[in-house]
Amino acid sequence: MPFAETPLRDEYAAAVEHLARRTLDALRDGAAPPPGEAAGEAAPRPLLAAARVLGPDLFAPRLLAGAAPDGPTAALLAEARRALPAPAAPTERAALVIAWQDWAASRLLARTPHGDGAPAPAAPPDLPGPADTGWQTWSVLMSQLAQLALPGLDGPVHESARAHSLELARGTVRSLLRHDLTTAARLARWLALATAEGRPPCLEVGPVLDRIRLAGDGSARTALGLAVAHRLLADTGTGTGRRTA
Repeated sequence: MPFAETPLRDEYAAAVEHLARRTLDALRDGAAPPPGEAAGEAAPRPLLAAARVLGPDLFAPRLLAGAAPDGPTAALLAEARRALPAPAAPTERAALVIAWQDWAASRLLARTPHGDGAPAPAAPPDLPGPADTGWQTWSVLMSQLAQLALPGLDGPVHESARAHSLELARGTVRSLLRHDLTTAARLARWLALATAEGRPPCLEVGPVLDRIRLAGDGSARTALGLAVAHRLLADTGTGTGRRTA
């Protein structure tokens, strides 16, 4: 990588952390969601890149409160998607992950005026299951789609998670043993969603989340994912984790 690219990468990474922290604060405090720039002002490119990375998680504070996606956050994400189209994927599997992440964002934006009046998008092709790839590879794939583990979203990825809770639990434990706490946190989020939907857990999620919080990387993005999982566990039985068509 040329040295000239390093400051730009650092700037974008810092923007992701900043926006994740704003979203986390909104989730914890019940405050307004993270705003974009002032009305009439174009958002800076690092902020747009951060919104593109976080995608559906920008709406986590609203969705976990049982509310609809809000206008300011939708406007920011819509602008980010216009300014920064989906990147070219190096592999077919990576392309599928990007397509599902975009599906989730588009589905949420379609509920706002910033969805350009388009109907909810058709789902991309199904992901392979554990029988196709082995449970280890499949669990890594599901960890890359943890942004979809939110109330108010439902689709084939969620059905796959429901059908293979044991494999998700095995993947979580394997990641913990390998000290891959990022993957473990993302998989634990799927398990927390299963609990919120009233399904019997294959693994006690609370201690897993506490372990990752104590030993993890301390990043705002990881903290946001853990907070989403904790909130899903806290809302078990309240209907917050219900499916939405």
